[in-house]
Amino acid sequence: MKTWGTLSRRFLVVAALMFWQGGFTFYAGVVVPVGTEILGSAKDQGFITRQVTVYLNVAGVVALAILALDVTATRGPSAWGGLGRWLIWFCMGLLQAALVWLHPQLDLHLDVDAGEILNRQAFRALHRLYLWLSTFQWVFALIFAWLTLYVWREEDGGKKGGGKKSSAADSLGVAQSPKVPRGGTPT
Repeated sequence: MKTWGTLSRRFLVVAALMFWQGGFTFYAGVVVPVGTEILGSAKDQGFITRQVTVYLNVAGVVALAILALDVTATRGPSAWGGLGRWLIWFCMGLLQAALVWLHPQLDLHLDVDAGEILNRQAFRALHRLYLWLSTFQWVFALIFAWLTLYVWREEDGGKKGGGKKSSAADSLGVAQSPKVPRGGTPT
């Protein structure tokens, strides 16, 4: 049975990933298209996004710190799970550093007060890079989430670590009814 500290740490990891990457996904998939439609301009929506991405970058830095604490604290039986998580975390961290660095570079091509783009070609190239880096980071975050669930399962004595095969219901913590053979008693 896991301690409250382990459960709390895991809860923070899930909450951090949901806030950071869930926020990014919802913003990119819903808010930007709706904002562009309502404002009637991708440029106008972009000036809002410029401010929102500051908060997304802060959320990324905080989330990465929480994820690093979990990778350090998790003790699964397979070394590759921990190493894989560190490798993915490192990639997300490099991408986050690049995004934090790129943000003010994009601002150099904007006149915020006038709401104008000063150098469209340079801005477009940097913005495209920013979007691709964000997308790669999102993919790495999905891989990290999957690996995290795998390592936590191992740490809890799942399939490989506990010697007992677990079913999907066991993994989800769902109680199963006893098996009853024909005309017999539950086993």
